[in-house]
Amino acid sequence: MSEAIILFILLGAFSGFAAGLLGIGGGLIIVPVLLYLLAPSIDQSILMHTAIGTALAAIVFTSISSLYAHHRHGAILWRNFVKLTPTILLGSYSGAILAKYLSFDFLRVFFALFEITVALIMWFGVSASSHADNLSRWIWSAAGYVIGLVSAMVGIGGGTMTTPFLVYNNVKIKNAIATSAAVGMPIAIAGSIGFMVAGSSQTLPTGGVGFVNFEALFAIVAASIFFAPLGAKVTHIMDSQKLKKGFSVFLGFLAAMVLVF
Repeated sequence: MSEAIILFILLGAFSGFAAGLLGIGGGLIIVPVLLYLLAPSIDQSILMHTAIGTALAAIVFTSISSLYAHHRHGAILWRNFVKLTPTILLGSYSGAILAKYLSFDFLRVFFALFEITVALIMWFGVSASSHADNLSRWIWSAAGYVIGLVSAMVGIGGGTMTTPFLVYNNVKIKNAIATSAAVGMPIAIAGSIGFMVAGSSQTLPTGGVGFVNFEALFAIVAASIFFAPLGAKVTHIMDSQKLKKGFSVFLGFLAAMVLVF
């Protein structure tokens, strides 16, 4: 077994655990690390695109495992999932197609600034006065589209946006994390298909279909599907405030990783 495969498997184990723990789909870890692991074999002009596309494809499988674990705890708010999903699918696919026309540096800086913004919101506990159940349909639709669009552009399962959006609207952190894990599945499906389509016409090889690298994908998925349920189990025994603080610090660290690449 090559060193690269071993590193992909370790990445899958850690990202899977984080996906279950934080409802983030794992992409926030997978994308920054893949930038370093794929750099020797992928041309830099399509490196960020390939890292994002591969992360989204991996999240399809991770999110299923994480979703099932959270559902067993009865923590997923399915009514919120249904409200977000239609426009999330549209936003995710269009975000993947849009990313094809964006440069490596733009995507890299956009990813890092996005993570820093969300980290600050979570750290300071900014919230609205109303509850998510009182939001109008157009707000749910707009939020779903934006979550899908941005999530696909930066290769995440949407938890980085869905969790803060729900917490901001006074949904309990553990329910927000669980619902975000469920939302990650439609984002990943539409986004990964979009990246395969968007990359199908480019001439540089990525080691798979379009902007999805199969070697990294299979190794990451093989490990992540076993560790996502473990992370979900830990979520339900941790203190909510510590979980929020840890989430924000973690995002800041990943943003720094991408900025110094």
